[in-house]
Amino acid sequence: DPTQPASARLARRSTLPELMDNLAADPAVTRQSLRELELINRLLGGFALSLEALDTLRLEAAHAPVRIVDVGCGSGDMLRRMAHWARRRGIPVDLVGVDWNPVMIAVAQEASVAYPEVRYVQADVWSDELTQLGADVVHSSLFCHHFDAPELPRLMRHFAASARRAVVVNDLHRHWFAYYSIILLTRLFSRSTQVKYDGPVSVLRAMTRADWVEALAAAGLSGEQLRWRWAFRWQLIVPTR
Repeated sequence: DPTQPASARLARRSTLPELMDNLAADPAVTRQSLRELELINRLLGGFALSLEALDTLRLEAAHAPVRIVDVGCGSGDMLRRMAHWARRRGIPVDLVGVDWNPVMIAVAQEASVAYPEVRYVQADVWSDELTQLGADVVHSSLFCHHFDAPELPRLMRHFAASARRAVVVNDLHRHWFAYYSIILLTRLFSRSTQVKYDGPVSVLRAMTRADWVEALAAAGLSGEQLRWRWAFRWQLIVPTR
C-alpha cells in the first residue's frame, strides 16, 4: 500500500511482483531496462562485491577451467566482468549464464561475442539443468529477492546441491535509505518505466540479516559468511565442500 509509511512497508518482505519477471514484457523495454541496470550496478559497486567474493574463494584451476554458473544472468554483464577478473589473474574459466527469459539470453549473447569463455543456457532455475552443469561455483546477483520467503530455503538448497565448491549471492538489503535512494535515482536518471517501478519494489522484496539467517537455517546450511556491503547489499558465501 503506497499510503503506508515506509517503516510499515519495510517491516516485512513484500510479495509484489516485478515487471521484469513477466515474460510477456515488451522486449524493447526490457533491453532499455538492462542497459540502465548495468549502469546502476557499476555505479553502486554491485560488480565489485561479487568479484571480491570470488577472490575470497581463492579459485584455482587444476586440470580443467573453473566453472562459474550465474543464475538469473540477465544481460550477462556480471559474467563479462568475471571474464576480465579471470583474465587478469590467469585463471581459466568456463562461465555459464542461466536465465529463463529468451530476451535476456539474446541480449547477453549479443553483448558477449568477444568473450569465448562465456556461454548461455535458457532454462528455469528449478530444472535439472542447473545441477547437470557441474558448477564449481553457483552465483546469483539481484536474483534471490525475486523468491518469496517460503521458496528461499528451497532455492538455497538447490544452489548448494548444484555447486562443488561454493554458492555466492549478491543481493539487496531491505532498508529505508536504500528504498528512498533508488526512488530518487530512478526518477532522476531512468527513462525506463520498468526500472522506475521495479527498483523500489526490489528493495521492498529484499532481505534483512534476520531474513537471511532464518532462510539459511531452514535450508539446513552452515558455515556461511554473510557480510553487509555498500551500497546496501548482502554478500553471502556458502561453502559446499
